[in-house]
Amino acid sequence: MNKDSLLYPLRNTHNTERDSAVWNWAQNSVVGERNQLKQPQNEAELQQLLRDSQGKVRVIGSRLSPGRMLCVNAEDLLLDLSAFNGIVAQDAESITFAAGTPLQQVFDTLTEQDRMLACSPGVIAVQTLAGAMATGTHGQGLAQSSLADEALRIRMVLADGSVREFLRGEADFPAAQTSLGALGIVTAITLRTQPFRLFTCHKFAVSADSLEQDLPAWNQQFELSKAWWFVDDNLMHVWNANPADESDVQAWYANQRDVIEHGDDTDSSLNDTIDQTLAQMHRDTQIHGKGGKQFRTVSRFRDFTDISGDIYQLFCRGIAVPQINVEIGVPLDKTPHIISKIKAWYAENHPHMHYPIILRCTGASDAWLSPAHQQPTCFFGFVVYYADDGSLSQDGLHFLTEVEKLLAAEGGRPHWGKYYDPQRYSWREIYPQWDAFRAVRQQLDPQRRFSNDYVTALFD
Repeated sequence: MNKDSLLYPLRNTHNTERDSAVWNWAQNSVVGERNQLKQPQNEAELQQLLRDSQGKVRVIGSRLSPGRMLCVNAEDLLLDLSAFNGIVAQDAESITFAAGTPLQQVFDTLTEQDRMLACSPGVIAVQTLAGAMATGTHGQGLAQSSLADEALRIRMVLADGSVREFLRGEADFPAAQTSLGALGIVTAITLRTQPFRLFTCHKFAVSADSLEQDLPAWNQQFELSKAWWFVDDNLMHVWNANPADESDVQAWYANQRDVIEHGDDTDSSLNDTIDQTLAQMHRDTQIHGKGGKQFRTVSRFRDFTDISGDIYQLFCRGIAVPQINVEIGVPLDKTPHIISKIKAWYAENHPHMHYPIILRCTGASDAWLSPAHQQPTCFFGFVVYYADDGSLSQDGLHFLTEVEKLLAAEGGRPHWGKYYDPQRYSWREIYPQWDAFRAVRQQLDPQRRFSNDYVTALFD
């Protein structure tokens, strides 16, 4: 098997419902067998399961991560914590959810209570709360960071079946915030909340000529900012959001708390670029006609307008489609230099662009293994969608490989729940608390029960 096949596996397109195998969500990797999958209904059952078993244990969550993160050997266990769902406790300024609660349920619950998280949501919300935290999931905006940075308390069952609660302010709390599932099994998370607010998102298209200066400026001027870079056409599609004014707030409530679109006129300046991008995606995926959900991720940029709504309505707008998704976080202060390097590299090589580059910036994270640890960070995101037959555009994959080289050389840190080449990174050099995390892991799981080949290669 060549290196590309390991990094970017082909997708199984057969119906796997009756398979004895357990596949990850993208169906590009088998993570175990169904007879290895256990579904404890409560914490006591989980504790007993750990006491009664000897092998290694991994939690599958929503199975969105690459298979290597989830995979176990034949004598090991896979855990499904979907029964760990819903509100456990709450007070005026915090709420505790069971670890297997999907993010969408978290967001809906908070909105119903006129509360919200201080952090911006990621693109999709089908992940479990614990899984999203464990992999460093983040949104956009320099005044916030990852989902894990909103945690006040993390309850975890350890390898011997005992329970440990990590509290914000404790020395090893930053290890538990983003743990890759390598310390124990999280069963509940307490999140700080804040009063509900609405935002108005201003959308526009602009040349990328001055992106080096524009991207930092947008992120300084607006509480939330996200941009798509259509490199072939040297164009940006930008969403900048600040708190909504009182008239927009009143209009939102009058509209049954649904999104408000501003003005009858829409901006069609990106339509030609969207059509070209869609045509390229159709060629790459061998899908003809209107095609599937992946095309809606781009076609929604056609005829755009400003909108007002809550933070989840505005930014949690992604469509979950099997894909190879690479996302690398780089220090914000190096971002203008890196953008210039990407421009120069593109001008020299004219690589195949399957999809626009996605740009999101966050503030520094407390979590030791967050890609934004200790530094404001710009995340560069890259996507290649699968064809209907499970194959991938080789030109698209070549682009992913080359751009990851460029970003890794600039001190980039990959998103743990997405795809990356581990050989490109010197973990101790880019994570100042790498050995501190390893020490906590040694203390909590000396027998390496919460491990697999992937975790062992990282830490041992």
